[in-house]
Amino acid sequence: MSPKPSAHQPNRNSVTSINEDGSRYIIHPADVKGRYTMAIRVVAYFLILIYAALPWIPIGGYPAVFLDTSAMRFHFFGLTFASQDLWLAFFLITGLGFGLFYVTALAGRIWCGWACPQTVFLEHVYRRLERWIEGDAVKRRRLDSAGWSPERILKRGLKHAAFIMVSLAVAHLFMAYFVSIPGLWEMMQEAPSRHWKVFLFVFLFASVLYLNFGWFREQLCIVICPYGRLQSALIDEHSMVIGYDEKRGEPRGKASDPAAGDCIDCNRCVQVCPTGIDIRQGLQMECIGCAACIDACDTVMTKLNRPKGLVRYDSMEGLSGRPTRIVRPRTILYTFLLALGLGVLLFSLSGLGDATLTAWRAPGSSYFVDEGVVRNQFMVRVTNKNNEGGVYRLAVTTDFAAAQVRGIEDAFSIEGNAEVVKLVVILVPKNEYIGGFSLSVSVQDETGEGLMERPLEFIGPDPDKLP
Repeated sequence: MSPKPSAHQPNRNSVTSINEDGSRYIIHPADVKGRYTMAIRVVAYFLILIYAALPWIPIGGYPAVFLDTSAMRFHFFGLTFASQDLWLAFFLITGLGFGLFYVTALAGRIWCGWACPQTVFLEHVYRRLERWIEGDAVKRRRLDSAGWSPERILKRGLKHAAFIMVSLAVAHLFMAYFVSIPGLWEMMQEAPSRHWKVFLFVFLFASVLYLNFGWFREQLCIVICPYGRLQSALIDEHSMVIGYDEKRGEPRGKASDPAAGDCIDCNRCVQVCPTGIDIRQGLQMECIGCAACIDACDTVMTKLNRPKGLVRYDSMEGLSGRPTRIVRPRTILYTFLLALGLGVLLFSLSGLGDATLTAWRAPGSSYFVDEGVVRNQFMVRVTNKNNEGGVYRLAVTTDFAAAQVRGIEDAFSIEGNAEVVKLVVILVPKNEYIGGFSLSVSVQDETGEGLMERPLEFIGPDPDKLP
């Protein structure tokens, strides 16, 4: 039997996944059981279930989330957004980003440890497969140092084959959000050359997933993701983090030593850490808040008949024995800004109807003077955002009584999730023309209810210079 590989000692002054000679140290975290591990696992599998189920769940005739980029229609839980509604993505993206900052100020990196896709798939899918095929952390490290024996070739081959299959499944599910499950299945039954762009994307995306979860792993969190480096600016002494109670744990010593603290220096917290850090060295950039060290330490404390919580969720103030304040200037400001953004988003959503209307000046001259009139021409696009067809009518309103409108006389039908472009002409007789004026065009449904309105401006020459 090969000797047990020596443990890697974390160094607070360097990245934990790098050896002293600069080579990559492959981290094999030990398995751990406990209340937080179980809770996080339930959350992770629930998130994976949601990811896998959304393309299958029909709402209003479309998948629950369907980003139909080919038709520029985006379906979210029964709501349909056209390309003209993409400006709302600003609120979605900034809201998610700011919401993450807000959660960080309150609960530290709970996103990283509980809900980040990197953690969810790495710790609860890929590493679970790795443990099932290769064994526990000691066996995996021994396999690394054993050379290319038949056992290593077999186990590594099975592991990477499983990684490739999972990566392909995740990539295909991701593509289903853009082409739907029926569309994806149809493409899979045809030659790759028929849909080579989709095939290439799925292949490249699966390759990135495989390289990330099979090799790069924690380096994504440490090297690429900026969130860990930003946490020092996002949290303060009252933010909830995972920390070590130094007052209770120090000085470290044997369990039988009455002069020692509660920490017996078993290094169990280091062995289970997916980024390889020693939480006893203080809050570090590499900590993703996964709580594995908490469960590991609590298990040891239970065996020693000592209170749990030597490593725990707490604020830096709480670890120092001072009270934690949730309500503080930072959280008050964040709450106000988050409420303001949410209010603006809800107001914007309330203005969305079953149809969208865009209008622009027709190509060519800005205005025309001929046959005794001053003429402006506008192109008006009406998009039906419903899944079923509808009948619509255009209306133009203005305070200038002499204006005459052409192109809005007849109602028109639009199929579901389709659009129609109409030419609207505004005429003003020369003898009544006194200059530019404002007007608006609106779209109405078959009942006469106004769905959306857009302002326009009639322009023309100087009235004194009319021929």
